[in-house]
Order: sequence, then structure tokens, then C-alpha cells
Amino acid sequence: MIEAKQLTMTYGSTVAVKEASFKASKGEIVGLLGPNGAGKTTCMNILATQIVPTSGTATVGGYDIHEDPIEIRRLVGYLPEINPLYGDMEVVEYLQFVGEGRNLGENGLKERLDWVVENCKIKEVYRRPIGELSRGFQQRVGLAQALIHDPQVLILDEPTSGLDPLQIIEIRNLIRKLAKDKTVVFSTHIMQEASVISDRIVIISEGEIIADGTAEELQARVEVSPTTILSVKAEKEGVERALESLSRCKGFNLMKEEDGVLTYQLEASTHEGLWEELAALIRDNRWVVKELKPQELSLEDTFIAVTRASRGLTVER
Repeated sequence: MIEAKQLTMTYGSTVAVKEASFKASKGEIVGLLGPNGAGKTTCMNILATQIVPTSGTATVGGYDIHEDPIEIRRLVGYLPEINPLYGDMEVVEYLQFVGEGRNLGENGLKERLDWVVENCKIKEVYRRPIGELSRGFQQRVGLAQALIHDPQVLILDEPTSGLDPLQIIEIRNLIRKLAKDKTVVFSTHIMQEASVISDRIVIISEGEIIADGTAEELQARVEVSPTTILSVKAEKEGVERALESLSRCKGFNLMKEEDGVLTYQLEASTHEGLWEELAALIRDNRWVVKELKPQELSLEDTFIAVTRASRGLTVER
């Protein structure tokens, strides 16, 4: 449904996006993940035919962004980073205005208005001026305008921005519901947000696509030394002297010391060899163990590791 091919966008000597290529299929939610300024919004604007790339192209629903931008706009519902709202208009007036611009017709417009009001949870502000609404409600109205014409493709730039936790969950659920028969591409700078909603995550950094896959695939791709968390109630000097004797421990650091309990992070080549040595130390020293577990690579660790690796930097935990 969407295929970006070698998209490049420059502004003078500044490269906003460089040779970005990725796909999104019907029924798929693709999260475009990256820090602020990474090029996410530029990619969104190109796909929504709001700007023309310096080079490269993309197709949406089989239409080329250079040759058929009008056809693409008919297919796409777009929520930009800055909502296209008119503060002096009531919510109902604004949505009617957008619907009429989409040539929905009287009956079709009423049906779609009822649907977006219910599903975007904006009934209580339906007759209020948009300028008086909270940021969260304005974001919902922006999403409603993107959905008013029942588009085949949704392009959402930071769709949960400004929402409270309950509203975020509601929007996530709505996006999942919509994706059953649509293609959804959304941007975020939060790894957790991308992993919860997305079927696939595309990571962009400094204008370049540096990774593409499911959250599990991205985590499996990151090569870091396994680490173990050990919490014991014992005398500090004796514990550290014992840890230094571990042949399979590449290093350790004290993470926390509280009420006589010492919590260490141990780095090793593998968990298995280290744990055998630890078991012997614990038995021989009669340590009171409060916790012993492998430290999993978090989603945030994955994002940071992939980004640092793309820049030729050392992966740190």
C-alpha cells in the first residue's frame, strides 16, 4: 500500500532525509521511530504529498507522489504534527467543513460525523469552539478530521501527543481497530509507544533509516554482553573480593546499597558459565540472596543501541 524508495530531502546544505526506503502493507501498523529532528515529520509530509522530495519517490495505493498527488490525497487521512485547526470554529462546524471539502455528500457526511464523534470521544465538546479545548481534545479533533472520509491509509504524526494516559490507551485501541482494513503509518520518539502499537518499527536517525523490523527482531539484532543482577545481604568488601575472583565475570558495578542489601550488575560472556560460578560463591560464603536474575535488554536500550551503532559509537548499558 505504501512504498518509499530512496527518499531524500535537502534544505540548502541541510539533509533532512537521506535515501529513506521502507514499506507498509494493508492491515499493517508501521511505527516510524526516532528522536526529535530525525526526519520523521519530513517523511510524513512527503508521503502525504505536502512537500516534494529532492530525489527519490514513493507510491501510496499504487499512485506515485510525483505523478498522482491528488489521487493520493483522496486515499490518505493525515494528522500532521501541527494540527490544521481553526480556533474560532466549533468542532461540528470544522468537521462539516472538512467533510464537505472531501465531497462526502449530505448523507455520507452525517454518517461519518456520527462515527468520528463516537470513536474519537469528542461528543462532549462537539459544540464548543476549538480554541477553547485542551490540547488532548484538540488532538482528538485533529484525528477526527483525518478519519472523516474513511481513508484507506492513515498517516499520523505523533498521534498521542498531549494526551493523558487514559486517552493514549483509547487512541491506541482505535488505531489497532482501524488497522484491520487500513494501512497505518505513525511517528513517535518513544520506543514504548512504537512497540505497543506497531506491527513493525522503522528507526530513523539523522535522516537515515537504520533499522526495520518487529520489536523482537530489533532486540535480537543488538549485540551486547549478557548482564546479571545480583542482590545480596552481606559485607561489601567481602562480596566484591569474591566477585573479582569470578573467571567468567568481565566486570561488575554496585547499582544500589540499601538497608545492608547490595545490588550489583555483573557483565559476562554468557549467563550460564557465570551463574555456575555464582552458585558456588553464594554457597561457600553463605550469602543471603535477595535477587538473582538476568537483565533483559529493554526497548529503550534497543533504540539507544541501534542508534549508537549506526553512528559508529560503542553500545553501552
